[in-house]
This record gives sequence, C-alpha cells and structure tokens, in this order.
Amino acid sequence: MMRHVLLCLMLLVPGLAAAEGELHPLLTGDEARGWEGVGRLDIDGKGFCTATLIAPDLVLTAAHCLFDRDTGTLIAPERIRFLAGWRNGRAAAYREARRAVPHPLYAHDGTARAETSRWDIALIELSQPIRSTEIRPFAVAPTAAVGTEVGVVSYAFDRAEVPSLQEMCDVVGAEDGVLVFGCDVDFGSSGAPVFAIRDGVAQVVSVVSAKAELDGDRVAVGMDLTQPLADLRAELADTSFAAVPPGEARVIRPGERSETGARFVSVGD
Repeated sequence: MMRHVLLCLMLLVPGLAAAEGELHPLLTGDEARGWEGVGRLDIDGKGFCTATLIAPDLVLTAAHCLFDRDTGTLIAPERIRFLAGWRNGRAAAYREARRAVPHPLYAHDGTARAETSRWDIALIELSQPIRSTEIRPFAVAPTAAVGTEVGVVSYAFDRAEVPSLQEMCDVVGAEDGVLVFGCDVDFGSSGAPVFAIRDGVAQVVSVVSAKAELDGDRVAVGMDLTQPLADLRAELADTSFAAVPPGEARVIRPGERSETGARFVSVGD
C-alpha cells in the first residue's frame, strides 16, 4: 500500500523542494484578524481537525475526520463542534453540527492513499448560522495550478490552542484531481484550508487530506475542490437527504490521544 502511494506521488512530483515557509503562530488578536473563519473542529471534545467557514452555516473539512478510525463508522453530528477562531481557550463563535456529510465517493477503509485524497472532503451544516462582522466566510476558488504560491492555516497536536499560518509554500504537483503542496502539516491539520491570495483576498483552493514524506521532504496532500465541492453542495441542497446516522463511537480513555486527526502517509517504506 505504501509503495503505491509512493508511485502516485512520484508521478505528481517530478522534483520537490522542502516546505519553503515557516509556521507563524497567530498569538494575538491582531495577528489572527481576518482568519477567524478558520476554526478547530472538536470531536466530542477529545479529538480535533481543522475546518473553514465557507458560508454562514457551512464548514468545510476533510471527510476522514468524520469517521471513527477503529470502527470505520460515521461520528454522530451532535458530537461535532466548530470553534471559529479558537485561540487560547476561547472561540469567536461556537456552533454544534446539524448535519455532517462526507463526499459520497470517499471510501473510508482506514488507510491513506493518494487517490482517496481526491474525494476526502466533507461539509458540515451548523445548527445556527454564524453572522458576525468579525467572522467572515471564505470564498472557494478554482483550483490552483502547479507553481502557485499558497498558504495554510491550521491547528495541530502540538499547537492545538492557537492557529498557525504557513506562507510561501507552493503547489508542487497535480494529477487526476489530487494536489501536492510543499507545506508543513501535522496531526490535527486534516481539513485545514489551503489558501491562494488573489487580488489581495484569501481564497480556499484545497483542503489538507494527509501529510506525506517523499525522499525525506515533508509534503501535504489535498484535492482540486471544483467537482467534489459541487457534488456536496448538491447533496446538501436535496431536502430529502437524511442526517448522518450516529454510528458507533469509540470511548477514548483518559490520557489517550484521539485518532480523528490527520493521517500520516509514510511514503518510501
């Protein structure tokens, strides 16, 4: 399985430079201003991913964040909470999930493969819209071409209390709807928005699906959002669509780290 991932990434990335930009923790209100629409997605308060507000009542994240890693079942929406602009124990807004919908073509089998990242996105409908002049939804743009300079805003297991911004990492490969970025991500960064700045405005061009290594360099794997996001919007617009069933939830013991964060794709094993 790992060998197959390596072959896919070799096709995507003929030549790769290490992540170009450093991570900058957004420690103060001034530093975090404008990024409040990125938040931490808490799974029953124990595990987390990163997610982005793209409409007053819609949050974009990675599909695998919605699945229990042990049982493979969907996590109940009522166990999911979006903390917009979470920083140092406080959020700019708190919202429960009403519906949580992974892309129908995403196949969750407990493994991470380059090709599954194409469909590894989900939409979460919030219980109530977030309407605030300080928390603005981000626009979603057409995919970024190879060579486009991008940035990532994310939380991670060792920086769970403040978001961090990595600027100046590039799209280094693209094939069949899968994108590879020279960005530094870690556990918890799953679902993090990949931004391109166009006309001075940050627009979401992808979502972090996994992290990987290739020839000793760390990369992030995401997807072209165009078709998958259109599919999900259509599914949410279907009023006959039922809420995601609760499924079974694994009990996380005290001191045990949740496995709902970013998957580690080890390439080259």
